[in-house]
Amino acid sequence: MRKKIIAGNWKMNLNLAEAEDLVKGVASGLQTRNISENLKVIIAPSHPYLFTVNTFIPGSQSHFFHLSAQDCSINKSGAFTGDVAASMLKNVGCDFTLVGHSERRKYQKESNEELVEKVKQAFDNNLKVIFCCGETIEERKAEKHFEVIENQLETVFSELEGNLENFVIAYEPVWAIGTGETATPQQAQEVHKFIRGLLSNKFGNKVAEEMSILYGGSCKPTNASDLFAQADIDGGLIGGASLKAESFLGIIDAMLNEIA
Repeated sequence: MRKKIIAGNWKMNLNLAEAEDLVKGVASGLQTRNISENLKVIIAPSHPYLFTVNTFIPGSQSHFFHLSAQDCSINKSGAFTGDVAASMLKNVGCDFTLVGHSERRKYQKESNEELVEKVKQAFDNNLKVIFCCGETIEERKAEKHFEVIENQLETVFSELEGNLENFVIAYEPVWAIGTGETATPQQAQEVHKFIRGLLSNKFGNKVAEEMSILYGGSCKPTNASDLFAQADIDGGLIGGASLKAESFLGIIDAMLNEIA
């Protein structure tokens, strides 16, 4: 069975006291649940909080409760003010990093070629990658969403040989992020199935069947069960609903019910 993943992207939210309360609340809630060995829970705080937040993750949960960065630099080290190297992220306890989130593609104008360099840096420093892809509302209306996603993924596929087990894909329809809109389970499944088909064509059916593909577009406790019931949706990259322990745990519960 593919690994199921619930990842919380906190974005640029919370102060340190709030971050402490949140991770402790999630950890406490996980303690009362029967966590499947097939489930990974991931949180991605802002860079300044990574080291401290990592100290709040109980050692007894470290085999399934993981820390992720929201981004890493394309550079190994040097005079790059404001950048954070993948080696630094690993050094403070990160197991994962996001790469290519739609907000960074939009606001920081990150190109596919830059994202490939970030993936390389992550792999070189033993970080697993959650690689984001997805279309805008204009691209969806023009029925170019499959073309856009294929272009975003094919650029990075060449870097995956030897690191396939360290790569997770997150499909995030840009039009459903922070808007309150959500792709229907059928729309999300259609794209996830398409992505798995791309993987199969490139790497073979075994790899395609083993790689986790997450949904990242306004997933909430109220719609998580319907999304996770789809054959090719292996979890969620959660935004706003990850900022409250109760709602994040509600999404985890939906996945635990699906696994059961």
